Amino acid sequence: QVQLVESGGGLVQAGEFLRLSCAASGLTFRTHAMGWFRQAPGKEREFVAHINWSGRTTFYADSVKGRFTISRDNPKNTIYLQMNNLKPEDTAVYYCAAKYGLNLRTAPKEYDYWGQGTQVTVSS
Repeated sequence: QVQLVESGGGLVQAGEFLRLSCAASGLTFRTHAMGWFRQAPGKEREFVAHINWSGRTTFYADSVKGRFTISRDNPKNTIYLQMNNLKPEDTAVYYCAAKYGLNLRTAPKEYDYWGQGTQVTVSS
């Protein structure tokens, strides 16, 4: 049974930072690309960042480029999202997702497994 468990969300002020973690189990971690998505109230789930199996290739949404960094630790079956200079518009539930294979995709439908999400709230 595949499980993705996010942690690290919380309430911060604009300009502060948070580091999200996602621990994976029940899958061969190195064979999966991993991604972070977010969903704000009343909005569709949107792509934030993804990382390939080795960690050498990453891609970001324009809205977070230069502020967020995705990384992975394969021996620990964990990915991270370092979020700096947070803005109120970053407020959302953040989800981690896993996609089998080498190709990186930004559409949520391309991902096979999802975590339960962690709330990030940024006050102005």
